[in-house]
Amino acid sequence: MKILFAAFILFTCGSLSAQNVDAVITPSAVENIEKNLSSDAMRGRATFTPDIDKAAAYIATQFKAAGLHTWNGSASYLQPFAMVQAKTLSASASLDGISIPAASIAVASSSAHLVVDENSGYEKVFIKAGGSFRDILKYLSQEKKSYLVLIDTSFSKNFPRLAGFAAQQFKSPRSVVMILTAADPARYSITVEQEVSEKKLANVVGILPGKSKKNEYVIFSGHYDHLGVGQPNEKGDSVFNGANDDASGSTAVIMLAKYFGKLNNNERTLIFATFTAEEIGGFGSQYFSHQFDPAAVMAMFNIEMIGTESKWGTNSAYITGYEKTDMGKILEKNLSGSKFSFYPDPYTEQQLFYRSDNATLARQGVPAHTISTSKMDSEKFYHTQGDELSTLDMKNMAEIIKSIALSAKTIIAGTDTPSRVDATQLR
Repeated sequence: MKILFAAFILFTCGSLSAQNVDAVITPSAVENIEKNLSSDAMRGRATFTPDIDKAAAYIATQFKAAGLHTWNGSASYLQPFAMVQAKTLSASASLDGISIPAASIAVASSSAHLVVDENSGYEKVFIKAGGSFRDILKYLSQEKKSYLVLIDTSFSKNFPRLAGFAAQQFKSPRSVVMILTAADPARYSITVEQEVSEKKLANVVGILPGKSKKNEYVIFSGHYDHLGVGQPNEKGDSVFNGANDDASGSTAVIMLAKYFGKLNNNERTLIFATFTAEEIGGFGSQYFSHQFDPAAVMAMFNIEMIGTESKWGTNSAYITGYEKTDMGKILEKNLSGSKFSFYPDPYTEQQLFYRSDNATLARQGVPAHTISTSKMDSEKFYHTQGDELSTLDMKNMAEIIKSIALSAKTIIAGTDTPSRVDATQLR
C-alpha cells in the first residue's frame, strides 16, 4: 500500500510539473523576451558598448521578476570583472638573426613594454603544421606561465583572428607572445610596446537556493553578447541582432528561471547565468567558471542557438560532447514517452564541445554540455544581419525550453548525478 501511495505521489508531482511547464513556458512568453533582447534598440549587444549594458539591465529585471537571489548576496545580479585591452604601438622580432614583420607578431599581455629572449623566463612552444587552432588558443587561457608561442605559417589565414583574441585578456602578470614562423629558432629577441587600458564587463547571474543539497550546483547558461553594429548589407541593415546567436539561449535561461522559480522544489541549488564576451573569446564564461569548485558543480546546461529547427526537424536538439558523460542518457530517460528527442552532436568535426561557454568547466571534469539546434553546416543567417526574430520558430523554441526543464528534473532533484568528464582525455 505504501509503495502504491509513493508511486501515486510521484505520478501526481510529475503531472503537475508538466502542467506547470506548459503554463509558464509558452510561445508568447518566449517571444516577448526574445523580441526585447534581439531588438534594434539593443543594437546587437556588442561587448564594451552601452548596448550590452542595456541588455544586462533587461536580463536583471527578468531575474528579479523570477524571484532569483543575487550572486553571493550582492546588491545586483551583475557579476562584474575587468579585462585589459591592448593596442600594439610597435613590435619587432628577430629569430636566429632573421627579422619578422610586425604583422606576424601578436601579444596577450597587461604590460605596456615587453622584451623577450632566451633568458626572459618565457616557455617556448612550437605549433607545427597540422596542429589545431585550439592548441594555440589554450595558451591564451593559461594563468601561471608566460609563453612564447611559435606558430607555423600554415596558420596565416587565422592569425588575424588570433591577434584579435589576444588583444583582449584578463588582467594578469603573465604574457603570451605569438609569432608566425616556419622554423623553431634557437635564438630570438622580441620587443613590443603597447597602449593598455582596463575595461569593465559583467555577466548576469541569479540563484535559486537548493533545499537539501544547497551546496551542489546545477547551472543553466547562455551568452547575451553579439556582434553589434557593422557595415550595412544590401538591404541597408547594419544591426547584427543575434536573435538566434544567442538571444535564444539567454531567453531560454530566463524562461527556465521563471519556471523553476514557480516550481520552487529544487533540492540542488540552481544557477542561471548569461555570459558576456563569448564572441570575442568566451571571457565571461571563463571568469564565471573559475568562481566554482568544479567538484560542487553537478551539471551545466549551456544553451546556444535554439531558435531554428535542427537537422532532424522540430522537437529535437543535439548535445555537444554527448559521449563524454552519461548526462544525455539521463535527459533522454526523463523525456521517455514525450515527442521530444535529444541527439549526439552531428558536427563533431567542428569541435563544438570546445567552442562554447561549457568548455571551461568541462575541461575541469564537470558534465558541462551545450544544447543546440543550429545546423552548423548550413545556418543561413549565422553571424549576419539576417539573424532576426522573424527567422525563428517560437513554438518550437518553447518546446525545446520545456524539454530542457523536464529532462533536468532528476538532476535538479538530486536523484541522478551525471558522470564526470575525463579531463585527461580532452584536447
